[in-house]
Amino acid sequence: MLKKLISICVASLVSLFLTVGTSFAAPVLLKVPVWFPTALPALGTNGPWIAERVNEIAKSAGSELQIKIYEPGKLIPGKEMLEAVSKGQVNAGYTTAGYNTGVLGAKGAIFSAVPFGPEASEYLAWTWYGGGEKLRQRTYDEAGFNLKTITCGIIAPETSGWFRNEIKKPKDLEGLRMRFFGLGAKVMTKLGVSASQLPGGEIVPALQKGAIDAAEYSMPEMDTRLGINKILKFNYYPGWHQQSTLFELIINKDTWNNEMNAGQRTIIDLACRAVTADALALGEYNQFSVMKENEKVGTVHKYWNKKMLKAYREAWDEVVVELGAEDPKFKEIMDNLNTFRANYAYWSDLAYFPRNADRK
Repeated sequence: MLKKLISICVASLVSLFLTVGTSFAAPVLLKVPVWFPTALPALGTNGPWIAERVNEIAKSAGSELQIKIYEPGKLIPGKEMLEAVSKGQVNAGYTTAGYNTGVLGAKGAIFSAVPFGPEASEYLAWTWYGGGEKLRQRTYDEAGFNLKTITCGIIAPETSGWFRNEIKKPKDLEGLRMRFFGLGAKVMTKLGVSASQLPGGEIVPALQKGAIDAAEYSMPEMDTRLGINKILKFNYYPGWHQQSTLFELIINKDTWNNEMNAGQRTIIDLACRAVTADALALGEYNQFSVMKENEKVGTVHKYWNKKMLKAYREAWDEVVVELGAEDPKFKEIMDNLNTFRANYAYWSDLAYFPRNADRK
């Protein structure tokens, strides 16, 4: 189904370029710094995936739309991406809202990943059709950013993290220094962990220096490419903090509204929808082989016991109440998502088999 969706989207791109490619008003070059190294599958490969296809089709169709990808830090530092795109210092960027909570507040992280939140298909349903993308755009607008946000990638569950020792009860977490992302970090902090959101490239050096004791980053393949598995033995599942993770292409609003015409904007939208399907499929495809190889060299895969999952869930429920009291917008967005999820459950509880129902 995913391959069929990708093929349809790419075919639509080709058709659209051939139809309107020669009618573009002016050349548009989107310079896109990316947050993730392009060597990381389904995280970093999304930008090059879009650029390669858009540029190839544009060349054959005589179009004036081009995309150029810049590795992290090559054009601008990742932390400066929002400001740079908003001010037009660069006209686009590839990121995820969870890295922008310093300026968006905790509500921004809802548009990246939600603890105990939706799986990929449900998340996309809310984002594209349930109002999530509109709420994300409004969040950027209200924070004063002059940019257009476009959903442009998603991955399935991440692992819950890597540890030196087994974690059997909540007390085992107390005092750990751990790299952790997004809203899940607030849960870990509540359970006694000192959580920090280090960039991917800084995780292994921090582990080697003893600056952190444990780490979560992404799916097994991405974690292995960083080398986390060479330092930490126990890899825990499920990724309660990130059952799916959304990514976005951001484009300066003046570029989007004034320099790009309707055909060019549609091409970008279609490309992002296509790469979203591809990233999900690629992420799902790559994990089991990496997990098996890691197991051969000493990794121990563990599933959280019920006591730990209960502790995480209770801490998350407390975090939601606290953040909602601090920021009415956070509460509004979470209420919107939870209402959608309650309605979605009417379908999903009947349509899908339960997963891991026999876990102890």
